[in-house]
Amino acid sequence: MDINLIGFMPALLPVALSPGASFTLVMSSALAGGSRGLFRTLAGTALGIYTHALLIGFGITAVVVSSPAIFGALKIAGTVYLMWLGIMLILSGLTSKPDKSDNRRSSVTVKEAWLANVLNPKAIMFYLTVVSQFAGKQGGVSNYLTLASVHVLVMGIWLSVISHILIFSARKINPLGLKRTINTAGGLLLITFSLCSLM
Repeated sequence: MDINLIGFMPALLPVALSPGASFTLVMSSALAGGSRGLFRTLAGTALGIYTHALLIGFGITAVVVSSPAIFGALKIAGTVYLMWLGIMLILSGLTSKPDKSDNRRSSVTVKEAWLANVLNPKAIMFYLTVVSQFAGKQGGVSNYLTLASVHVLVMGIWLSVISHILIFSARKINPLGLKRTINTAGGLLLITFSLCSLM
């Protein structure tokens, strides 16, 4: 196995630690659903990362990217999906009420988090252009799954820690105001990310 894990970490950290679609969904989900909401979003995002590893390991990603029509359709589907999630977050933020009856509804599901990751063209390109450089000469599914596991571990630790700092500790101050702010700002960020993915 000729994986370059030491070289992979500096390439991974800026991607895993920067605010993006996963960060936005995790913050909103942790706020709405607490630890369960956080876990659901992390699980869906992790499944999306492993999906990318499998797709590139089996050569499917290269085929998709080499076809302008297929990749273009995927970009449009990803953009529409992220925009829809963004609009749902904004609506949830604007219509938040003091009761907790809508928490389950506004928390992101495993499937939604998985789809947001799998349909994200930037995640596809990251695995095709960056991760592939560290998977060794032969690549192979096991090498990509190993790198994906490192990605999931780093992302999971980072998003769990930041959720506890930003959400669970601040929740006691003004939970309704925090929910409105995070969901509305998060929805606007998702819409921005989705539009940027078209460029």
